[in-house]
Amino acid sequence: NESVKAYGIGVHRHTPEIEQELSSLSKKNIKIIFTPHLIPMDRGILSTTYVRLKKKTTLSDVQKLYHEFYHKEPFIRVLKNGIYPATKAVKGSNYCDISVSLCRQTLIIVSAIDNLIKGASGTAIHNMNIMYGFDETAGLMSSPASP
Repeated sequence: NESVKAYGIGVHRHTPEIEQELSSLSKKNIKIIFTPHLIPMDRGILSTTYVRLKKKTTLSDVQKLYHEFYHKEPFIRVLKNGIYPATKAVKGSNYCDISVSLCRQTLIIVSAIDNLIKGASGTAIHNMNIMYGFDETAGLMSSPASP
């Protein structure tokens, strides 16, 4: 308790998977540096990702892009400018909250999920719903009792 620590610095087991998906989306070879941190709490993951942009752009353009990309996704909430994700806001849900900021042409993406739902069983249910043609939100809109 009361301790935060980094682990898997530069060698985390999920780095290749993240690079694979980013490369697939961008159709370019993407390499990242990923450092997760252990925080003493029952559930939740908060991530901050930094992307150096090659072209000059505005925060408004980036926010528009994120809204357009995720607007049909029932469990992705792109937050308004100046509102940042918190693990408490997604606790017990299948939501992923995302915010984007821009600082000196570096895109800063913050996201929060409940790793026991969105990061585990909720994703399995979501995928099953899609595979079998069910409403993709079936069984995922109620909050669990604990922890």
